[in-house]
Parts: sequence; C-alpha cells; structure tokens
Amino acid sequence: MITVLTIVLAVLLAITSSLLVVLILLHRGKGGGLSDLFGGGMTSSIGGSSVAEKNLDRLTVGIGLVWAASIVAVGLIIST
Repeated sequence: MITVLTIVLAVLLAITSSLLVVLILLHRGKGGGLSDLFGGGMTSSIGGSSVAEKNLDRLTVGIGLVWAASIVAVGLIIST
C-alpha cells in the first residue's frame, strides 16, 4: 500500500536528484566545466577557492545528505 509518506519521500528524492545533477555540473573541474558558462571561471589568487565555490560545496553536501536520507527512508518503508 502506498502511503502519503512514501509519495512525499519519492517526490523529495526526485527533486534532490535533479538538484544534485545541476549542482555537480556547476562545480569547477580541471577544465572549468559548466561553471565557466555562468561566470564561475574567474579564480581568486588570494585564498585558493572563492566564497561562492565554498558555498556551492556546502550546498552540494547538504543536498547530498538529504538525498541519501530519503533513499534510506524509502528503503525502510518499502521493506516493511
């Protein structure tokens, strides 16, 4: 039986999956990546990585944790 909680977690999983794809593509790789397209290609010579890059890292990790927790929750609900 599909419960409301299962539907909410499935929607949360879909949203966080999409956000993770976008956020990971925005990260700067060795060649620049898609972040160059949006003006993220400028490097800071003082501190290594910029504040925007650090915030992008934090946001990606946070969304990744929500994504992982929703996978575990859906798995626990389905297995019972």
